[in-house]
Amino acid sequence: MTCRFANIIVDISHEKVDRPFQYRIPERLMGTIAVGMAVTIPFGRGNKLIHGYVMEVTDKAEYDESRLKEIHSVVKDGVSAEGDSIRLAWWMKQNYGSTMISALKTVLPVKQKRKQLVKKTIVCMVDEAAAAEKAEEFGRKHQTAKARLMQELSLQPALPYTLVTGKLNIAAQTIQALEKAKLIETHAEETYRSALPENVAQGWQKKTEKHLSENQGRIVNSILADFKAGIRQTYLIHGVTGSGKTEVYMELIDRVIAEGRQAIVLIPEIALTYQTLVRFYQRFGDRVSVMNSRLSAGERSDQCVRAAKGEVDIMIGPRSALFTPFQRLGLVIIDEEHEGSYKSENMPKYHARETAAELCRMKDAVLVLGSATPSLESYHKAKGGAVKLFTLKERLAGGQLPQVHVEDLRQELKSGNRSIFSRRLYALIDDRLKKGEQTMLFINRRGYAGFVSCRSCGYVMKCPHCDVSLSEHTDQYKKAGRLVCHYCGYEMPGVTNCPQCGSKYILGFRAGTQQIEELLHKEFPAARVLRMDADTTRNKDSYEQILSQFANEEADILVGTQMIVKGHDFAKVTLVGILAADMSLHAGDYRAGERTFQLLTQAAGRAGRSALPGEVVIQTYQPEHYTIIHAANQDYEGFYAAEMSYRDLMMYPPAAHLMAVLVLSPDAVTGAGHAQELAERAKAASGDAPPLVIGPAEASIGKINDVFRYVFYIKHRDYRVLTGIKDVLETYIEAMQWNADSVQFDFDPMRNY
Repeated sequence: MTCRFANIIVDISHEKVDRPFQYRIPERLMGTIAVGMAVTIPFGRGNKLIHGYVMEVTDKAEYDESRLKEIHSVVKDGVSAEGDSIRLAWWMKQNYGSTMISALKTVLPVKQKRKQLVKKTIVCMVDEAAAAEKAEEFGRKHQTAKARLMQELSLQPALPYTLVTGKLNIAAQTIQALEKAKLIETHAEETYRSALPENVAQGWQKKTEKHLSENQGRIVNSILADFKAGIRQTYLIHGVTGSGKTEVYMELIDRVIAEGRQAIVLIPEIALTYQTLVRFYQRFGDRVSVMNSRLSAGERSDQCVRAAKGEVDIMIGPRSALFTPFQRLGLVIIDEEHEGSYKSENMPKYHARETAAELCRMKDAVLVLGSATPSLESYHKAKGGAVKLFTLKERLAGGQLPQVHVEDLRQELKSGNRSIFSRRLYALIDDRLKKGEQTMLFINRRGYAGFVSCRSCGYVMKCPHCDVSLSEHTDQYKKAGRLVCHYCGYEMPGVTNCPQCGSKYILGFRAGTQQIEELLHKEFPAARVLRMDADTTRNKDSYEQILSQFANEEADILVGTQMIVKGHDFAKVTLVGILAADMSLHAGDYRAGERTFQLLTQAAGRAGRSALPGEVVIQTYQPEHYTIIHAANQDYEGFYAAEMSYRDLMMYPPAAHLMAVLVLSPDAVTGAGHAQELAERAKAASGDAPPLVIGPAEASIGKINDVFRYVFYIKHRDYRVLTGIKDVLETYIEAMQWNADSVQFDFDPMRNY
């Protein structure tokens, strides 16, 4: 059936992009109108012809058809950065389950009303001798302010306005008087807010490009050969920590920029921005900019304007930097592509990896993924040939991978050591302090509110139906509370003694970074300790301050959460201690093993990155677990084989696909009823290959802001079956006139609900 109507956005530069207008598609344009296309439309009472962008084509009239105006024409060469963004938003809506409004607000660089920055300069309009003569004349007349300014201008004919009014203390009236006398002029030009930390550009001097190794050069030449031949595909660089992946990225960017194209570099954490920016700025100078949530609205807006005008070639930042409005995008790089932060937790719940692949397809660009511990999804595709795989197995500086010690905390407890630090870790910290070397202590807090384990034997309370750990829910009146599975809803009473060994030491883990910092000050009074976590990084420049202090060797020990183990490179760090490695291993999530392996391997990779040898201590209650064993051996292939067998058996991604359906309601009974209705619809909508539907059950957090939450999961080996079920459920929701925001879809979710 031919679509006869188009929903059009008439002003995408405005902050409010959520007001589409519907138009009829005239017969002469039938079949030619597509999402993202720029069109000319009559608008308002006077039917003024303006430009708009098609956000949807449909056969359903939302108003009386006779009252709808017709599209006037298609704009010639109407495919723009904005049009590409709208097409990408439509793709996200279709693939991730979202309203078009939510998708648009995600991808469009919203321009907010802001005051334009103006740079003023005081310029002398007479020559040096005349300026000096005027300075003497004003001095004789005791007009000291005029004399001071003219004296400075005789030495330097142009001065910043802020310097004149600030350091020279010249009043505006004095400046106006000299302007009236035709001795000076004030020149003003619009300027942009800088997104770079002040110390990145200070004293900048371009560094000599490093010579690539044979393997690095092979990767660069292979990708560029494909690029020049018009071959577009996704590449995965699997390189051990310290193998020089960043050098490969920069060389690729350099060559792509030489072809007149632009590049986006995604990094998983804002904490990585400073160190990454320094390296890229030393290579590319002010053609580099940054985009992240720590910038002000004005700073973000200015970076979008600069990118759209072609004033920058490289944009660096976390997930949102993917939507930089580059006109000539040629390359997208996703560093540490395995990181969960690349998955959005807000609607639409897109993954930057898949969204970047679609963006590259639209822009005729290349996508490069890089990681020492690739996601199982990417590696699975590489094994299947859908992604081209490259490997870097040796460290660039020639250093060896660190020696890893696995310490069994069960044995530490039996021998009487109740400290957070094992005896080996304590001794090695002391040794590094004496040698003047640095230590990083990583507290694995991901999943801290979840699993319950025995400190004596290591036993973990698990769901008998889902093979994930049970989560502890404290009851106000019962000491033990409840243990709940957030996948299927199974629950049981809390325990006070271990079911396996009878020990009373069975409880949740509650150690934090502040507690570790205090213990370090107590045990090692002379040590200089820095802490990096959510509490110490609240301010805009706090990441840069902490990391630069540690890089400048102003501290001996850095304590932190996972933000300290991702991509940082400190030459004097020779010891990494991983505390509570089991925390994420039993986080009640089917990806728990993968995330733990990645965290441990990445953390271990911070040690011994220069000529100094490194050591790593992994403290765990389960040293026999396959994840711990493979992480200690830095054996990705071994872990991949073991984990994939588990995923295949349980039908988890990437062996199969998973869709979470979250139902929200202000009324518990209504919410539970809607969840049950949708689950039944999902079962009935499957066709010949029925999916596995799990739930519904109460979500892990059953109520937020007085809104009740219920969830069910659908598994199937064909992703298209899940998107088809999603379409069926969306149609049902619309027919039942439920609130469009009351149901959220999440494909291959990165966390449980």
